[in-house]
Amino acid sequence: AMGKLLVTVERYPEFKADKSVSALMEELTSTENKIAFARQAYNEAVMTYNTKIEVFPNIIFAGALGFRPAVLFEVSDSLEKEAPKVTF
Repeated sequence: AMGKLLVTVERYPEFKADKSVSALMEELTSTENKIAFARQAYNEAVMTYNTKIEVFPNIIFAGALGFRPAVLFEVSDSLEKEAPKVTF
């Protein structure tokens, strides 16, 4: 999304001078970074959890108490992988 937005801004220099477009670009960048960070933090927590329930003696208690391995966050649908379109 940021690449397309940057190309649009480059084509129309009057957008560069507009503070709202600049603020929008910063907000989009910030949001993309927050999403990537949250996805990475979740996947790291899942890997830590999965490792802990597979190590002795935890494996004994985890199985008895019904703890099951968690699934990593992965986007499988190609439509979900696409960023929303930003148009002016």
